[in-house]
Amino acid sequence: MKMIRVVLGVCGACLLAGALLQAQAQPSFKLGTFERGSRTFVGIVLRESVVIDFAAAHKAIATPASTVAPPADMKDLIARYDMGLRARIGDIIRSVEAAGNARLAYVSDVAALKILPPVMPTVMLNAAVNYAAHDAEVATALRDQITTNAAPTAGGAAAGTRSAPGIWERATTDTRWNPYLFIKLPSAIIAEGEAIRLPPGRTQVDWECELGVVLSRQSARVPVGQAAQHIFGYTLQNDVSDRGGRGDTRYGSDWLVSKNHDTFAPLGPFITPKEFVADPQKLAIRFSLNGQVMQEANTSFMIHDVYELVAYASSIMTLRAGDIVVTGTPAGVGSARVPPVYFKPGDRSVCTYEGVGTLTNPVVGS
Repeated sequence: MKMIRVVLGVCGACLLAGALLQAQAQPSFKLGTFERGSRTFVGIVLRESVVIDFAAAHKAIATPASTVAPPADMKDLIARYDMGLRARIGDIIRSVEAAGNARLAYVSDVAALKILPPVMPTVMLNAAVNYAAHDAEVATALRDQITTNAAPTAGGAAAGTRSAPGIWERATTDTRWNPYLFIKLPSAIIAEGEAIRLPPGRTQVDWECELGVVLSRQSARVPVGQAAQHIFGYTLQNDVSDRGGRGDTRYGSDWLVSKNHDTFAPLGPFITPKEFVADPQKLAIRFSLNGQVMQEANTSFMIHDVYELVAYASSIMTLRAGDIVVTGTPAGVGSARVPPVYFKPGDRSVCTYEGVGTLTNPVVGS
């Protein structure tokens, strides 16, 4: 694992340095999608509290002149970010800050707007058990159900693990298991502040606080060393999970039932462009339920890092601007506790990744 990450660091060093220099050249910001009345718009978020209506500001700010068109939506912004929109965002922020305390017509408090999911991906893929401690806690919780082939390994490859030709080639020194991704349907997405709804009769609904990687462009068979070039930024997802099963054991676990009920993918609140995240593998993680900390970890504990997951996913399917690869959850899920703790109506779920944001959702019954 160490050798793979060292190679990646060498390959991506210039890209990371360039992105950080660009970040230093303009104020930091995040990006979100908002609604006011019947109008939906892309907003530039400053200090987590103020939103600039991109299109309205672009129209109002004539100096410096710009020939770039404002984004129609977040996917359009992502696709054209490096074709003038990044620079235009800088112009707009400097103009707003130069106005001082004057409240411009195209500037609003976040609290005055409805926050929508920052982007609606066509494809959303989640990593299963991508933290060794989470593997261990799940295996312990399920010891009576687990089969020999599924025995806990804390992320280490079981005997007989082989490469998956054309998808994942194992280095001879790699002792980890292969990546595992599953589909999380966009129909499950809800926004910051929206309620996670517990499905009727489902009493074992759990949390998983996760980092989402937002793709910047079409990506097919991307080498690990080039994956950084295909990342636009980062967001948060709560991979809400139904642990109750389907009532039989046909063909192993059922990811449709466990992961894809309506409202089971809170996403957001915003996207942090990658130039403002110095190292996605050094972010503190915290999840709290009703104010009690349940998960506390760091992205450095991932088994497969963000670049490896993007490479793996893009070796299976072509990803496009705005698609999301979600990187798995650390230890601390409710189903692994003794006794288990599951969501109940009235709960408040808060997922935080350092430098990326905080995603908060209430829980309600159906």
